[in-house]
Amino acid sequence: MSVISTEDEGKFLMDVRGEQIGIVTEIDPVEQVAYVDPDPSLTEAWVQSLGRGDANEDDLEVPAESIETITDSEVRVDADLSSEA
Repeated sequence: MSVISTEDEGKFLMDVRGEQIGIVTEIDPVEQVAYVDPDPSLTEAWVQSLGRGDANEDDLEVPAESIETITDSEVRVDADLSSEA
């Protein structure tokens, strides 16, 4: 399990195949949950990259135990979440 922090807001969420799933909009450091916008607009993505966004009701919840690695630009989960089979 990775420990996530508010510094991870604005990073891309990637699945195990390297497919981009969305962008991390908000981190709950106490509950260790990342909220991810699966379909951000260009403006939303830009705002998120600056760490200025907030989670919306349609954001996905990704618990820290599903996160395999965290880099400077991405959060990678240990599952195949792409829509392709």
